[in-house]
Order: sequence, then C-alpha cells, then structure tokens
Amino acid sequence: APIAVMIFFSFNSSNSMSEFSGFSFRWYNELFHNKDAGQALLNSLILAVSSSVISTVLGTAAALGIHSMRSKRMKKVIMNVTNLPLMNPDIVTGVSMMLLFAFVAGLLHSLHMFGFWTLLIAHVTFNMPYVILNVMPKLKQMNKHSYEAALDLGATPMYALFHVILPEVM
Repeated sequence: APIAVMIFFSFNSSNSMSEFSGFSFRWYNELFHNKDAGQALLNSLILAVSSSVISTVLGTAAALGIHSMRSKRMKKVIMNVTNLPLMNPDIVTGVSMMLLFAFVAGLLHSLHMFGFWTLLIAHVTFNMPYVILNVMPKLKQMNKHSYEAALDLGATPMYALFHVILPEVM
C-alpha cells in the first residue's frame, strides 16, 4: 500500500504528498533532465551488469570446485559457509562489508576507499551464493562420466569443460 500511494503521488502536479491537485508528468520530466540522476542510473546499470557477469563466472567456477571435491565433510563445510550470506539479513551483510572496507581503508590510510569498486565487490560477494546454489543441482544431475568420456576421446580438460560441462550446466 505505501508503494502504491507513492506511485500515485508521483503523478501529482503539486509538491504536496497529502493533497492530489492534478495529474502531471512534472516530476518525471525533472528526473530525466537531472544529470546527476542520469549518472546514478548509468552507474547502477553498469554495477548490475558487471556484478551479474562476475558473480556468474566466479560462482560457476566455485560450484565446479565444490562439486569435484572428494571429501564429503569438506564439501558440507564449504556449502554451509556458502549458505551463511543467504541466511543473514541483507542489511547485516551490507553493514559488515562496509565495516570491512572501513577497516581496510584505515589500514591503508586511504579515504578514497569507498566507491564503485567496493560496491562491485560487495555485490559480487552477495550474489555468488545464489549462483553456487543454482549451479550445484545441475552438476549433481549431470552424468559424471561425460567429462571422463571426453577426456578419454582426446579432449583437453579445458575443451571438455567448455564443450561438455558448461553446455550441460547452461
């Protein structure tokens, strides 16, 4: 309900949030002509796309590594650690990352620590467990002998990875 009220009043022609004085696109016009808002939108899109790509690559690599572990106990421990960010509220993870970056900035005596790169690291850290938890079931249902068969037929490990395992995961 609060979001619906906010959307409704975003089309209000006046400055008031308590009295609707007429339908208007005034606020959207001001938003799209504001250079700072446009730059913030562009930065958000760049951050979203780059963190998604990096998380997908790193998360898939991590899932492959976890899947190929021989020790069931170690695999279970790593999967439990992977689940921790999912069980924490987002705000706890965000504040923890901010404190980590502030600590590192203090160690490096740098006030310019916060920015795009710290946001990217935080988003990748937050997104990777989701990728791992989505790739792992696909790896478990895949025929484990397909990779070995590709190697037996003369494929290099990298060729088998890119032409057998990754297409199966996709």
